Amino acid sequence: MIKGANVSLAALSEDSGGVIVGLSWSSAEGDGDADVSVLLLDDSGKVRSESDFYFYNHPAAADGSVQLLGKTPTDSGSEDRISLDLTAVPLDVSRIVVAASRYEGARFGDLHDIRLTLADRANEVLLGFSMDDASVETAFVFGELYRRGEEWKFRAVGQGYESGLAGLATDFGIEIDDEAEEEAGAAEAVDAAAAKTATETAAPAPTAAPAPVPVAPAPSTAAAEDPTPGAERTADAEPTPSKPQTPRARGTRTVKKKVTLPKVTKKSLAENDSWRPARLFPVPTLRSDKERELRATSVLLSVMAEVPEFGRRLTAAFGAPAGRMQTFTEVSLPHGDSPRRPDGVIRVERAGKLWTALVETKTNGNQLKAEQVQDYMDIAARRGYEAVITLSNDVALDGRPLVDVKIDGRRKHKVTLWHLSWAEVAHQAQMLIRHEGVGNAAHAWLLHELLHYLQHENSGCHGFQNMGPAWVPVRNGIEAETLTQGDPRAVQVVVSWEQLIRQICLRLGGELGQKALPVQRVSRGTDPTSRRAATADRLCTEGRLSSELRIDGTPGIFTITADLRTSKLRTSVDIPAPEGGYPLSSAKRLIRSLAEAPADLHVETLVETGNGPRGTLERLRPEPGDLLPRDGAAITGFRLSLFKGMGGTRGTTESGFIRSVDGAIDRFYGSVVAHLGPADRRHPRRPQPATSPTD
Repeated sequence: MIKGANVSLAALSEDSGGVIVGLSWSSAEGDGDADVSVLLLDDSGKVRSESDFYFYNHPAAADGSVQLLGKTPTDSGSEDRISLDLTAVPLDVSRIVVAASRYEGARFGDLHDIRLTLADRANEVLLGFSMDDASVETAFVFGELYRRGEEWKFRAVGQGYESGLAGLATDFGIEIDDEAEEEAGAAEAVDAAAAKTATETAAPAPTAAPAPVPVAPAPSTAAAEDPTPGAERTADAEPTPSKPQTPRARGTRTVKKKVTLPKVTKKSLAENDSWRPARLFPVPTLRSDKERELRATSVLLSVMAEVPEFGRRLTAAFGAPAGRMQTFTEVSLPHGDSPRRPDGVIRVERAGKLWTALVETKTNGNQLKAEQVQDYMDIAARRGYEAVITLSNDVALDGRPLVDVKIDGRRKHKVTLWHLSWAEVAHQAQMLIRHEGVGNAAHAWLLHELLHYLQHENSGCHGFQNMGPAWVPVRNGIEAETLTQGDPRAVQVVVSWEQLIRQICLRLGGELGQKALPVQRVSRGTDPTSRRAATADRLCTEGRLSSELRIDGTPGIFTITADLRTSKLRTSVDIPAPEGGYPLSSAKRLIRSLAEAPADLHVETLVETGNGPRGTLERLRPEPGDLLPRDGAAITGFRLSLFKGMGGTRGTTESGFIRSVDGAIDRFYGSVVAHLGPADRRHPRRPQPATSPTD
């Protein structure tokens, strides 16, 4: 489409009751990020209330009409996806505006291939709209859906704002605060360009310790319970800051969500510490893979049906409407001479229409079988089902299913194949009960029990756990310098590495409540197969695997490098130097902020040309001036690095490679990044309890 053009959705698809909007862009530097937002407008062109503004801290409507699905990795970066159930949109809403904004002075002109796509519930793209005239704008209205009589139409808008999200929001009736609002646990600022929080408490290090579960009660709740026994705090209470606070900048007033933290568990009545609490979903008795698959499927589907927020979160990305959900296990369906028994069935009903998906589950390291999935696709097509969902520990890359199936183009009814990993299931559960809140305490308890089940060593649902059969031969070939470019085993290792990094991002995102995504520094349209082949060739010659991770709320992009020749893991982050400050003051400030960091942390000064001074934190603490270049070269930043031994085996044992990578990233984040000075974090977050970020 071209700017200003419009089209009827009914003319594009037989099913125009729901659409998936995708917003994407690319950046050669890999750090081009933006936040999407959706506004519901009435006939006056304004929001009816502040709750009609959906963004990263208010991602879904209670009626299911709007849901921000988050970012999906693509072959050139990531794509933000939004689910819109047009049948659920209130009648007094006449327009739905889809927008995005940048922050910290970044402009859309710095991005490439800025594009909006509109797909139906079967994920078939209906239209696309590219914007190639962006320059100094910091916010953009990409497009809008609007009513014309009984139908919905789409208009390609492409209107930019130099005033950022604050200017855009003001145009649509969102009020702007002139005074700082210091309501801990309630106020959620959304203007990333105009509103910054000067106070940021250090984020806790990822661990595996249990923590209280936040629950979102009715809006009238006025207080939150402190997790410390005998202590109480109101919704206006301030968390203890790690650094002096300054007034918050002028920001956009948005809908407020309150959470209630349940009190910590009282002293146990058990006679001794060896007793374990009774669990809703016990797992120690599971002995076979078949038992694990049956139990895992039943546990997951039952919780999806009983916790609407969770079920909707998992199925919206697959084109399911918001409605009454029922789930079933071990359903027998006719297929030729013998019936087939998929592991589960999901059915969602709304306004008399039924959406159905078959579910095929695998646990542990068991692989999906292409012929089995093909049978389910054929059955779904014949019976008019909408989707087949595969679920396993493997992580899908580029948003593609894990198995190849043949689609009969002669069939009018379309069936889509989707893949879900157990790591994604755990991620969504953690986001709900730890950061966003659910409807009531019973739902929070169900999700807590589900997480406990998934994390149990006998559940078989621990996520990606094996680097594959090519790992040991490739590593041995690199050590012996016998591995040559073009070896297909190196490509297999690269794919496994990408799956591992993607899973780590899911885990960190759930634990920290922040967006965490791998960075791809490639141009849009680059073939993933060619990109991985080039990466594999570099692995053969350099002996290193390397990835970058972008985590919201951190001052730079993480880099994790596995050197297979030296068996060392390096985690690092580049910190930009403050503008206008004295070099010695910048060095001293950095060393002070690293007071809790390990003594073996390597600190390197980044200069415009050549290499700058470097040393361990132990040596630099008494002499911060050693970080200053002797030739007076301008300092552009500092690089912080930690080194760790790399596990040898391909799995998740104590000596395994996967566990060593997980441990290296956790140690670096928890002991270094979480304790840095005021980071340029664009998203003020509600205060979190001073507990571990894992459940």
